[in-house]
Amino acid sequence: MSPVWGHVTGVLIVLMMATFIGIWIWAWLPHHRRTFSWLARLPMEDGRAPADDSIPPTDKELRR
Repeated sequence: MSPVWGHVTGVLIVLMMATFIGIWIWAWLPHHRRTFSWLARLPMEDGRAPADDSIPPTDKELRR
């Protein structure tokens, strides 16, 4: 095996790690909280989702 493959795999691992960290940061951005909290409550709801497919407000938003 040539030493070039070691550099190529190193670069690929760094790119994959940067992609993972970027997706992780994107998922934890505050403006995704409303959607994720709705998705987390979805299994606990009885019946079907709303017909208009809108995301209902969170408890925090209702208290405002």
